[in-house]
Amino acid sequence: MTVLVVGILGAVYAIFGGLKMVVYTDTVNGFGLLVAGLAVPIIALLDIGDGNMLAGLSKVFNHAPEKFNVISQEPSVGTGSRTAILPFNVLFTGLLINQLYFWTMHQSIIQRALGAVSLKEAQKGLLFTGILKILIPLVIVLPGLIGYYYFGDSLYDNPDTVYPSLVKKIMPVWMTGFFVAVLMGAILSTFNSALNSAATVFSLGIYKRYIHTAASEKRLVQIGKLVSLVLAIFAIGIAPFVANAPEGLYQLLQELNGIFFIPMASVIIAGFFFPKVSAMGAKAGLLFGLCFYVVLNFVFKVDLHFVHIWGLEFVLNILVMHLVSALSPRVNNFTIIDVGVVAMEEWKYAKLLSIVLVVVTVLIYIWLGS
Repeated sequence: MTVLVVGILGAVYAIFGGLKMVVYTDTVNGFGLLVAGLAVPIIALLDIGDGNMLAGLSKVFNHAPEKFNVISQEPSVGTGSRTAILPFNVLFTGLLINQLYFWTMHQSIIQRALGAVSLKEAQKGLLFTGILKILIPLVIVLPGLIGYYYFGDSLYDNPDTVYPSLVKKIMPVWMTGFFVAVLMGAILSTFNSALNSAATVFSLGIYKRYIHTAASEKRLVQIGKLVSLVLAIFAIGIAPFVANAPEGLYQLLQELNGIFFIPMASVIIAGFFFPKVSAMGAKAGLLFGLCFYVVLNFVFKVDLHFVHIWGLEFVLNILVMHLVSALSPRVNNFTIIDVGVVAMEEWKYAKLLSIVLVVVTVLIYIWLGS
């Protein structure tokens, strides 16, 4: 029932509302989710500490201090690596490439920045989002630790139920309704963004370029809506089955994302930094990376954490692209041209705030890893 409601509602306003509707609803849902997300640990800590939030935090910490250490000692190579969640050393291999791709290249993320009225406003929006990202440990990680305080290991085999169980336990009924509404909005936001970006990529990148080069704007919009509808139906059909993921829904999504994210990141990074890579080399790298990851992780099931496989895959992709490009060199050179559609003046605080965010992130790891 939930899948049908989310799927149908999401499809309707993504197909008929377009990116503008996604932006408006994301703004409302974003603020709502931030308020509701922070309310969960605050209310829970007040409950645990009998009205004193700091006392509640102290109780949660003393209950399991080892769980507050962000540096996981899980094995990333050898026995146990395949079932490990996130060993610390994978942050410096494949996860670096994965996050670089997701936050700076993934269509459903960057389409917001690309829709900005100027470079300055795009930078402001992205960096403001970076500030909100700093709150993720409070919104996502801390509720998990609080859930462990309340439920112990009783939900260990069903990790996807920890958060909803916590919400049900500590939230008053009226606020539970608000929380569910906001959470539904967040789910719709992600679903709508995916549909909208997929429709954009297909209609402009495939249909207009290879199928009907003379297609009008109206025709492209129609094709985009049709693609969104087909994908929505497919998503509704397959969604119920992911509930059976043995390591939890989030872990399954991360493993599946590796099939496409790393090959695409390799190609885009090569386009920016390796001018000798040709179109044939990029295509070869894309195909090699996809096959390499699927074979190692899902066929041979090597005793190596899948994020490490991402890192290995990225290096090999770059080598394959250079090798193929040497055999089939590029013919035409591409140069980015400013067509004057938007103002390209940079925000004067962009670099400063970027540095501050990086430093704060590192300090959080040092603080919670000591």
